[in-house]
Amino acid sequence: MTSHSPDTREAVRAAARWLALLDSGDANETDLQRLAQWRASSSLHEDAWQKAALLRARFSGLPGPLAMATLDRPDAGRRALLKQALGVAALLPAAWLVSRELPLEAWTADLRTSVGERRQVLLSDGTFLQLNTDSAVDIDLGAHRLTLLRGEVAVKVPSDVSVTLQVPYGQVALNDGEVCLRLFDDACRVSVVNGAARLQPLGGPGVLLLAGQQASLRVAGVGPAKAFDAWPLGWREGVLRLDDRPLGELLHELRRYRPGVLRWAPELEGLRVTGTFRLDDTDRVLALLAASLPLQVQTRTRYWVSLSARENRA
Repeated sequence: MTSHSPDTREAVRAAARWLALLDSGDANETDLQRLAQWRASSSLHEDAWQKAALLRARFSGLPGPLAMATLDRPDAGRRALLKQALGVAALLPAAWLVSRELPLEAWTADLRTSVGERRQVLLSDGTFLQLNTDSAVDIDLGAHRLTLLRGEVAVKVPSDVSVTLQVPYGQVALNDGEVCLRLFDDACRVSVVNGAARLQPLGGPGVLLLAGQQASLRVAGVGPAKAFDAWPLGWREGVLRLDDRPLGELLHELRRYRPGVLRWAPELEGLRVTGTFRLDDTDRVLALLAASLPLQVQTRTRYWVSLSARENRA
């Protein structure tokens, strides 16, 4: 396994220090600007921030948005709660190296994308890979095996190639077809775009999934096969096309492509939305939503954005 470089270790330590500052409640606007500059200056810095914030949130037992900043409602009760996590934040570099939540394999993977990044790769055997935001894949061409370590991947193989797709819950065998795999905490969602794929859980019988079908691959078995909505797979073309869908569905997807915090008032989720939204400019997507729906965008920094209902004015 490849060891971490000094630059990586320093980025981890810096991310821990930034989190500790935010949790202290002493961060001011200048600090927020400096943090934004630090994150924007290097993809290594942004990766360190994202992984550190997620790891600290999980270790401290706090919800993600609450754990990432204290500036929204600086009441004494919240600050007292957040300060209990400072010890965890200070130990981030060591915890990172042993955490099962964020394995080192995701950092040393053959292919990896940061938050908001997508990547396409054509392998020497003709297999075409597309990695979605915040994803990691290992490649073993000799064994015709791909291992999804994190995130989401689309895999398309030619007719003369058979590929085994390994995930923590089992594996997917693919020949002359295309599938999308997305990892969740307790399952891998498998969507067969073309051809057919055989899902084999670690425990339980295998299941053949046909084109247009989707199922959850879990350790103990495969969930029911059902037809899938095509719009969540639009990321392969860099767009999400929705036709009269709840706004909440779009916002949950957009949040995956934005570093930092994106949150919204719960009452907005039921609004209906139709349109084609490009994933390479989520700021513009939010601006379009504000122009076409009764909502407003409040931007504290590039990394802290909130949506609320627009006030009716006579």
